[in-house]
Formats: sequence, C-alpha cells, structure tokens
Amino acid sequence: MTLAVDSVRAELAALVGPSHVLADSAACTALAVDGKVPDCAVAPATAEQVAAVLRYASEHHLAVIPHGNGTKLSMGNPPRRYDVALSLRELNRVIHYEPADLTISVEAGMTFGEFQNLVGRSGLWLPLDPRGGAESSLGGIIAANAAGPLRQGFGGPRDMVLGLKIATTDGKVVKTGGRVVKNVAGYDFGKLLTGSFGTLGVIVEASLKLFPKPPERATFAMRAGTLGIARDLHRRIRRSPLDPMRLVLLDSTAAALREDSAEARELTGAELWIELGGSHRVIERCMLELRQLAVAVGATMVRREEAEEAWARVSSLADWLQPKYRDLTVLKAALPVAASEEFLSRAQQEAEADRIALASFAQVGVGIVHLCALQEDVARTCFVGPRLAPDGQGKAADLQDRSALHVLGGLVARLRQAARDLGGTLAIDHCPLDLKSGVDVWGAGGDDLEVMRKMKSAWDPQAVLSPGRFVGGI
Repeated sequence: MTLAVDSVRAELAALVGPSHVLADSAACTALAVDGKVPDCAVAPATAEQVAAVLRYASEHHLAVIPHGNGTKLSMGNPPRRYDVALSLRELNRVIHYEPADLTISVEAGMTFGEFQNLVGRSGLWLPLDPRGGAESSLGGIIAANAAGPLRQGFGGPRDMVLGLKIATTDGKVVKTGGRVVKNVAGYDFGKLLTGSFGTLGVIVEASLKLFPKPPERATFAMRAGTLGIARDLHRRIRRSPLDPMRLVLLDSTAAALREDSAEARELTGAELWIELGGSHRVIERCMLELRQLAVAVGATMVRREEAEEAWARVSSLADWLQPKYRDLTVLKAALPVAASEEFLSRAQQEAEADRIALASFAQVGVGIVHLCALQEDVARTCFVGPRLAPDGQGKAADLQDRSALHVLGGLVARLRQAARDLGGTLAIDHCPLDLKSGVDVWGAGGDDLEVMRKMKSAWDPQAVLSPGRFVGGI
C-alpha cells in the first residue's frame, strides 16, 4: 500500500466518515471490473456526500465507477482506469410517495425487490423486468436503461422516469424533471442520463411513474415446432386485438434450455411465449383467441402456471446460463420490428456455418433480439478445418485451426454488419474478458458520437466517471 493511496483513503474518510470507506483487499477485489481492482471503495450516506466524493476525484484525477448492487458491472468495455468504487447502497430511502397520484421518489440505492414490495402494498408496480431482477438497484436500472420482455407492454425506464437528481463531478447535486407526468419545459436531461451508464453523472434519486397491477396475469407457451411456424403465429398475434404484456420467440435451442428434464428437451421445438393481463374474464377470452390462432398454424398451446421464474431467466440470460457455459457470450440486437425475423434467419445461418451453438430469445414485438453463444472455454476450444458456408456446404475458406475466440469474434463482426444492414445495432451484453480485449462491445459509434464526446467533456471534463466503458471509449 503506497502513501498516496493511504492519503486518498484518509481524505475520502474525512468526506464520508471512516466507516463508509472500505480498503481491505477482499472487499476491493469483489468490486473488480474486467480484472481491474479499485484501491478503495466508498459508500456515501447522502447525495451531498456522493457529490463531494466526485469533486474530490475530479480534482485528483481519480477514476470512479459507481454501482448499486453490482448486477451490471460486467456490461460495457473494460475501464481504462479504476481507482475508487462508489457504492450507492446507503442511499435507499423513500423521499416522496403518493399512491393516488401513481408517483414516487426514491433514492437510487434501493433494490428493485424492495421497491416492488413497497408499492405492491398499494396494488401498484413498476412494470420492468431488468437484468439482475430483484437484486438490481433502481439507479443501476435507470443508468443502463435496463428492461426485459415487459418492454412489449409498458416501455422501458426512459418511459417511466419523471425526474432525477444527479451528483456531478464539480460537486453539485442537480435536479432534472419533477414528480408529476407533465412537469418541465426545455431539454429533458432525464432521458439523456437514462442509459448513460454512469458516464455523465451519478443518479442519486429518481421520481418514477407507477402503474396499477393487473388483477390477473397468465402466460401461454405456443409450441410451434419450427421457427417458421412460430413467426407465422407471431404475425397473426400482431394483427389480432390481443395486447400482450410480454411476447418472446424462442428458437428450438432456447426452448430446450428452458426445459428442466431431458424428456421435455427432446420434445421441444421453437416456442412463442406470451403473457396477458386483465380480469379473469378478459384472460379467458384472450385464451380462446390464442387457441384459435394456434390451431390455424398447427401449433399447440399450454398455459404455464407459476411462469415468473421462466420470465426472470429470460430477463437475466447471463445469470441463468453462465453456470452451465462458463464462457457464455450474450449479444443484443436492437432492430426495426419488421427486421427481427430476417435478422434471426441470418444469425442462425452464420452460427451454423461456424459450428457455434446459438440460442435466440427474440422480443419480436419491439425489435430486441438476444443471441446466446453457448461456449464453455473459448481460450482452449479449437475448430479444425474449413468454415461452413451459410448454406451448410463446406468450403475451404479457412483451412487452419482456429480458436473459438477468433471464431466468435468473427461471428460478432458479421452479425453486427447484418444488424446495420437492417437498420439496427448490435452490442455485446455479456462475454468473456478475452473477447473484450479484441472487440468493442458497443461497436463503432454512429453519426452522433462527436456530440456524445462533447457532452461527456461538458459534464465530466476530467473523464473520471467510468472512463472508457461506454460507446467510443467515452
């Protein structure tokens, strides 16, 4: 431990209190991001203390990575520097709550599970199913604009944020928006900060729009057998009066992963999962409509009881699958809705050509497609012989042995181009560190990258907040 590090820890302790600074190696190692370990961790108890820590870091050129419960620390590029881990767990209070107005203001460190339990007592909820589920912090959900299949019926965090309080690197706590739905004129900085991954400021408080919980919810699995039948069924659902809360298309590999027993896996083909909400009579009427649509395409339908665990797995693919596939890679494509099916076909062809086991979970109603490359050891596994052409016929395009890591990097590049060709983008949601060292998880920035760089410079001139982790190395 150097004298300089000792001095930093002492000065941070003076800002937040000695009990709110962690310096032991085990605690710091637990907060490592892509192999980089911070020198210390601080857990301020107030928004003003967060701002003071950021001002100190900016004055001393210390790199800070904020986090709530750490469920999304694996997202993004490896940081260029990492000196201080900034925990928001102590900021977990309710500031203002009006159930009748469907609004609430809470601090950013509150976990999503605690939040849902609180508002659920009044028959309300925040209809999100983010990666990390109940363990996610509200600040992390907003900073990552994290949403799962419930985006189909309700949108994402950016649609639910009414206002934010942000601690900035010049030591201020600034407010944007308010506590009511129509609350502000001018630039909407809340939407800018939602999805900024903690690179502009640290969210310390959020005002959110709540929703009444549906009286009843029901999930139906439509077993289509083939991806083509599942797509046909999806198109019919889109043209019907049905208004799903969640809608996900699983290819046969994804559907097999979901099943627990070997016998069930053998019988599984492509499936379309749909969740509906409303009164009991509405659910029954929708079930009849769904059954008719399924029969029309030759699919079978079953109602899934206690389906929430299955939905939670789809929302947190990396958490679910990594114990089985150590070097799992999860790709996320954001596409025009009409392009989702074509992208799925191209992805399947490319993966088959490279002999990569790929499972797809497509939120086809909103154009979000998650592709899971089911790899166990990308550093050691080798592919010997030629790459198959997309039509499945072997061609001597590459006669050398190729590591799985090299093959996976090539697949990402081709799928990224396929997404661009269809008017979308593709990012790496989760992957081994070895892959991050050679592939930018965000891909090339768009025409707005220069504007983003100027925004970063204005908000964080010393580049102390999560340096290098966002698009374009921001």
